Amino acid sequence: MKKLTMALAVAIALTGCQATQRQNATTGETETNSATKGALIGALSGVAVGLATGDDAHSRGKHALIGAASGAAIGGGVGYYFDKQEAALRKQLLDSGVQVERVGENELMLRMENGIGFQTGSSQLDGSIQRTLQGVARILVEYPDTSLVIDGHTDSVGSNTANQVLSEKRAESVRAYLVSQGVATGRAVARGNGERYPICTNDTDAGRACNRRVEIQILPLK
Repeated sequence: MKKLTMALAVAIALTGCQATQRQNATTGETETNSATKGALIGALSGVAVGLATGDDAHSRGKHALIGAASGAAIGGGVGYYFDKQEAALRKQLLDSGVQVERVGENELMLRMENGIGFQTGSSQLDGSIQRTLQGVARILVEYPDTSLVIDGHTDSVGSNTANQVLSEKRAESVRAYLVSQGVATGRAVARGNGERYPICTNDTDAGRACNRRVEIQILPLK
């Protein structure tokens, strides 16, 4: 138990002077940030491995501390990377109309809602969204150790086939623009989802506008 307590202390120390709490942008509640969670999970994993090795209690305890330190560094590193990237994107996209959402510990979602960026029925990017995407691209270039999945969505107006094609073209337009701004081609894929995944009702104008969107998932590189 003493060894485990020491290992956890190592994990917390390895987060450095970084704040261990952040405010959830959606709920407003205070929560533990990803760097701290990742460090603690990594430390516990390292402890488990360390305690399973060694010839006697002393060596197992020593291995547990080493495992805690290395596990915390690895686990905290991924979370910290996403914490920093999230903060940079929120600052860059303030008042842009593009939402930045944290999904789990190691995933970010950028959501272009309400038809932002496209004229009705068109897959050509409006000039109004290009400056915003330039800012997104700058942050993505600064944080290259992530992959991108760009999903296009439509409302239910029109045929399923037409909506599927439109959603694919819109997602590809965003992907191509980000690549043109320096994002590595191999990091990003574009997908079309047509009208299959509404997040609002399609029975009102406001709901349909909400469903006409492009989402950018930011994930760890595999």
